[in-house]
Amino acid sequence: MESKKRSLAKAVSWQLIGLVSMAVLGELFTGSFFAGSELALTSCAFGFVMYILHERVWAAVRWGGKTAPSAG
Repeated sequence: MESKKRSLAKAVSWQLIGLVSMAVLGELFTGSFFAGSELALTSCAFGFVMYILHERVWAAVRWGGKTAPSAG
């Protein structure tokens, strides 16, 4: 199981990638850097929370996981 700090670090790095890509796409589609940035920031904030929740839920799911062999 991952630590909460690791899940948080993964969420931050993923959201930075998403923020940049969404800002570029938003500017291309709207023609406005301001409107594209607003869309990117809103999406980033929502996605950040959803990603953390998603990771924590999956960390608690045992299905499909592998257990370490016991020593001995």
